[in-house]
Amino acid sequence: MPTTDPVEAGQWLRLALIPGVGAVTLRSLLTEFGSPEAILAASQASLRKLAPPEVAAAIADGGNAEATEPALAWLEQPDNYIVTLADAEYPQLLLQTVDPPPLLYVKGRLELLNRPALAIVGSRNSTAQGAENAAEFARALSIGGLTIVSGLALGIDAAAHRGGLAGAGSSVAFVGTGLDVVYPARNKSLAHELAAKGALISEYPLGTPPLAANFPRRNRLISGVSLGCLVVEAALQSGSLITARLANEQGREVFALPGSIHSPLAKGCHRLIKQGAKLVDDANDILDELKLTGHVSNPRIPPAVDSEQAALLEHLGYEPCEFDLLCTRAGIGADTAAGLLLTLELCGLVESLPGGRYQRIR
Repeated sequence: MPTTDPVEAGQWLRLALIPGVGAVTLRSLLTEFGSPEAILAASQASLRKLAPPEVAAAIADGGNAEATEPALAWLEQPDNYIVTLADAEYPQLLLQTVDPPPLLYVKGRLELLNRPALAIVGSRNSTAQGAENAAEFARALSIGGLTIVSGLALGIDAAAHRGGLAGAGSSVAFVGTGLDVVYPARNKSLAHELAAKGALISEYPLGTPPLAANFPRRNRLISGVSLGCLVVEAALQSGSLITARLANEQGREVFALPGSIHSPLAKGCHRLIKQGAKLVDDANDILDELKLTGHVSNPRIPPAVDSEQAALLEHLGYEPCEFDLLCTRAGIGADTAAGLLLTLELCGLVESLPGGRYQRIR
């Protein structure tokens, strides 16, 4: 079981909450002294060999016990855990990375930390088709036995979590805040569902606000616990490409969904494919690459459409198309086309894009 003894947990927390004791310093101290208890009992002179004088002095003074009280109270609540490097429940794949956090705050199903997992990441400003792709891939892969890992952001992350929760593999989110802070607020209900059916995980202390620097840093954990990383819709400057790069550096498989050559949100995925990422258009591509047994089917029944609507969909195709060009292709007036598009959009078959363009949703 993870660290549940209040004294032992308090020792880990007192060290981790000392200003200047980051992950690198704490790992070095643990390597030298063996345990938090031994570190706190060490002389200031011996501590100075591995930490700056002011940090060594703070450790020798025992840290601030009062600062640990909120976390210890949080730990008493159901399904709340602190998992340390000394615990068997610590994600074993993270131990293979260069910068594993000495401790993790976990809320939810602890057993998911060491299940076979796949990271799914992508644009916060996803298209409807991109979000649907992420959710469908996540659902199929979760049914296939993979836990879906992402970062609780809007767009692709949120869609991936929802898809993962729909299958047996479930989903976990690594967040860039303390676990008592939900960010973004629009994902509050999703965060509660993850806590109940999956897991929320953070390396940051309770109360940590959504600082910009924390989110790129937590990406190493999303890729680090996963066998591979699937990127769905990413612009060339997308933070998702950071996760893909980290996955590659960690020796994980990198997958990418292709998109329209005209879409800015496909450019990042296309660059990854050019750089060697595996192009996938079916969840079984990923299961095969990861050598996981069994295949998954993904039957979908589209909403019924009449002949006029079906004809317009054929003229629209799957590339974004300007409204006037669509009217010309279909040989119909603007009023008729607008009415048909509105109906198709309400059916979830068409998405309106910026600039007066429309895109078919497969």
